[in-house]
Amino acid sequence: MGTAPRTIERSGAAQASPAIDGFELLTETVRIASVSGDEADLAEFLAQRLLRAGFDTRVDAAGNLIATWGRGTSNTMLVGHLDTASGRLAVRRTGDRLFGRGTVDAKGPLAAAITAVSRQPRDAARRYTIVGAVEEETTSRGAHHLAATMSRPDALIILEPSGWDGITIGYRGSLRAVWSVRQPAGHGAGPRQSATDRAVAFVRELQDHARSWSGDRGIFDRLDVRALGIHTDGDGITDAARVEVGLRVPLAYDVPALLDVVRAAGGDGALDIVNVDPPVRTDRRSTLARRFVESIRSCGGSPRFKLKTGTSDLNILGPAWGCPAVAYGPGDSRLDHTPDEHIDVAEFDRAVLVLEAVLAG
Repeated sequence: MGTAPRTIERSGAAQASPAIDGFELLTETVRIASVSGDEADLAEFLAQRLLRAGFDTRVDAAGNLIATWGRGTSNTMLVGHLDTASGRLAVRRTGDRLFGRGTVDAKGPLAAAITAVSRQPRDAARRYTIVGAVEEETTSRGAHHLAATMSRPDALIILEPSGWDGITIGYRGSLRAVWSVRQPAGHGAGPRQSATDRAVAFVRELQDHARSWSGDRGIFDRLDVRALGIHTDGDGITDAARVEVGLRVPLAYDVPALLDVVRAAGGDGALDIVNVDPPVRTDRRSTLARRFVESIRSCGGSPRFKLKTGTSDLNILGPAWGCPAVAYGPGDSRLDHTPDEHIDVAEFDRAVLVLEAVLAG
């Protein structure tokens, strides 16, 4: 287990500032396991590594890594996350590809941003704040702490895989709930529904509602419902079931109204709303978005705006701070959470160049 979160500030102003090899840094971070909730070792490693490179670093009370470059009044915030999905994968490089958990989601984007920021002049009238947030894959605890404790930046870049020539400007929202029931046991041939039957019926009612509401809408505009896990139990006296559901919420669906639908479907079972993150869409015409378009073109790419069906810390920090914002980073997001997760060296290097141009613009 990692050490407990500490709020410790360190100044890198007097350091030798050795150049950062981005892909080497990525490989080092991927070798440090950091499943959601256990990110302290990685946060401490990066705090020390970036301190030696000239950053001012600290680990805040939530366990987030905060690394600052420059002293200017204009502040660009680049927020990635330290945690990964569960599952250990062998870290290996095969040709031009690095395999391992977190290479895409989202240590690759974080390492690319660190590299790009380290190439900016420290004495310019700008400041860059890099954050490695905790628990993005579960509760976004790190992002909620940032929203409550840090001032609004001038621009926000969420470090998530978009492909080096992609710019993400929207995510569906997320609602997670746990429904459970415990009732007297009954005969399997009897008239009463079992606890398991009732759990399945709860999920089906929500899925039927989602299909009816969504109709022929496109995937980003659909309401989706999935059962994330189900547990049943019985001792001959009582019969119990517990099911966790995840709902992906489009911009057009009112979140309070959806909560009413979920509660109604739960009936007399116990319902726990685990988290609610609203959908978000940012302005593709913002100065920040335009800088990404220009930078991708200058690097030989054809920029593409993306709307994603999942969620990220943009869902929390975008509405909280209300500044120009996009999500960007190297990697193919279709590899997120998969056994084949990997990133291409050339993809990584191009993203560093794009970020470097955006930050200098």
